[in-house]
Amino acid sequence: MYQKGRAWIELNRGHLMDNIRQFRMLLPADCALMPAVKANAYGHGAPLIAGALQEQGVHSFCVASVAEGIELRQAGIWGEILVLGYTHPGQFSDLAYYSLTQTVVDLEYARKMQEDGHRFTVHIGIDTGMHRLGERWDNLEGILEIFRFPNLKVTGIYSHLCASDGITQWERTYTLEQIRHFESVVEELHRKGIFGFKCHLQGSYGILNYSELCFDYARAGIALYGILSGKGDKVDAPLQLHPVLSLKARVETVKTLYRGEGAGYGLAYRTGENRKIGALSIGYADGIPRSLSNCGYVLCHGRKAPVIGRICMDQMLVDLTDVPQVRAGDEAILIGRSGDLEIRAEDLASWAGTISNEILSRLGSRLERVME
Repeated sequence: MYQKGRAWIELNRGHLMDNIRQFRMLLPADCALMPAVKANAYGHGAPLIAGALQEQGVHSFCVASVAEGIELRQAGIWGEILVLGYTHPGQFSDLAYYSLTQTVVDLEYARKMQEDGHRFTVHIGIDTGMHRLGERWDNLEGILEIFRFPNLKVTGIYSHLCASDGITQWERTYTLEQIRHFESVVEELHRKGIFGFKCHLQGSYGILNYSELCFDYARAGIALYGILSGKGDKVDAPLQLHPVLSLKARVETVKTLYRGEGAGYGLAYRTGENRKIGALSIGYADGIPRSLSNCGYVLCHGRKAPVIGRICMDQMLVDLTDVPQVRAGDEAILIGRSGDLEIRAEDLASWAGTISNEILSRLGSRLERVME
C-alpha cells in the first residue's frame, strides 16, 4: 500500500477520465487527442498520466525533448511521441533508436537531419505568426524542399496559436489570421499533390475557444488536467473540467509564537499577539514559489491557515491559530480540497504573480506521485 510521506501529489484518475470524455465530445469525431505530457505532464507525472491515457485509447503524445520521449518509451508508451522542441544533432541517433517523431524547426534544421544519414519521422513546424519555431508559412518553396528530403518521412505539419487564450477583438483577429495562414499551407501542399500528412494547430485554448476547427489532432495541454492558465480566464466551450492534481504536505511541528517574536529567515513574520504556528514539510525545492512568502494560505481540517514568513528550501510556516484540532503529522493542502474549501492551481499562481502552467510544471521530483 502506498505510504504518503513528507509531501506528495495525489492524482484523481476519475477526473482525468472525465476530462478526456468532455474533450472528445467537444472535438470533431475524426480529431484525435494528442495530449501534451511535456514537463512531466505539467508536474503530474508523465509516465502515470500517459499510461492512464494510453489505457483510454490515446496513442499520440507531445513532449518537449528527446529525454522526455525516452522516459515514456521506457515506461511502456508505444504510440506516436512527437518532440515539439529542438533536438541537438548529437542526439539524432536517439530519435531513430526510440522511434520518436521530431519537429523540423526550420529548413536549415531539416538539412542537418538529412545530412545525418539516419531515417527520421518528422512533423514540420509552420510559423504562422508566433515567430518561435517553424518554417515561415509564406515560404512554401522551403516547406516543399523539406518534403523532398529522402531521409525525412513527413507524417505531419503543425503550428501554434499564440493568442487563442485572449478574448479581445485584436487577439481573435490575430488568431483567425494564424488559422488562415496554416490552412493556406495545407491547401497549397494539396495543390502540389502532397497528401498523407496529419495536421494540428490547437492547444488547450485553441480547443476551448475555436472548437469548430477540424484538424487531425488536438494538442490538449493544461486544460486536460482540469486547470486554466490564469484565474478568471474566460473560454467559449461550456466544459466542466475537474482538477486532476492535489498537493499535500505534513504538518511537522505545532508551537506557540509569543507576542513580539518573529519566525523564519530574517524573522520576516512578527506577531503582535500569541499565535499558534506550524512548519510544513515542503518548500521551494519542491516547487513552492518563494514569492509566496507571507502570502496566501493552505488548508487544514477544512480551515484556512495563512502562510507566514519566508518560504524555505524544505519547509514553510503557516498560522494555525484558527485550526484548534491540528496536530503534528496532519495533512495540509496546498492545492486541492479540504471540507468546503478549495485551493486551485490558479489561486496559487495568482498569489505568486504567474500562471498555473508554471506552478504545476515546477513541482519537484521529491514529491511522490500517486494516482487514486
